[in-house]
Amino acid sequence: MSPRKAVEQELTREIIMDTARELFMKNGYEHVSMRQISKALGYSHGAIYYHFKNKAGLFYELVKADFFLLDQTLEDIMNKPLDPESKLKEVFLGFIEFGLTHQSHYEIMFLIKDEEVRSCQQEEPILSYEKFAKAVFSLCGNQVTLTEIWSMFLSLHGFVSHYCRSGQTYKDVRSLAETHVNFILRAMLRK
Repeated sequence: MSPRKAVEQELTREIIMDTARELFMKNGYEHVSMRQISKALGYSHGAIYYHFKNKAGLFYELVKADFFLLDQTLEDIMNKPLDPESKLKEVFLGFIEFGLTHQSHYEIMFLIKDEEVRSCQQEEPILSYEKFAKAVFSLCGNQVTLTEIWSMFLSLHGFVSHYCRSGQTYKDVRSLAETHVNFILRAMLRK
């Protein structure tokens, strides 16, 4: 067996994606090349191209995988046997916990502003937001508007973005997250 085949068997898409995510976060999308990713992994750049067509394709796979994780978090919460108000609180806290537990994922999903990757960030965010909006709408007894749901999302996103950039974890700010979510819920109930 040739050494190249042995390398291809050892190097997985997940390993490449994890390394690429860290490099994108550290250096920015435009300042990372496939050669830099392969160098960080200790493999030839050809080994990376075996798994991904190009850098944009690699980035797109990162975005897709990260939104899948967020969607799975929402699904898990929606399947819990809770009353609607408790479930809604769990959905909001689950979003915050996801963002602060997976900070590099969250930054890739929502905070990278590179023009070249905007096309990679179109479909998954929209589909994920639609799932979030449908869950919130149903948990609120169909008594909220799309504008109100968007405002709730922006409030959660702002909280995560603020603390994500501070380097704090969900555990560090859990009580603040609960206060923030309770504030959003009280505002909805006054309506």
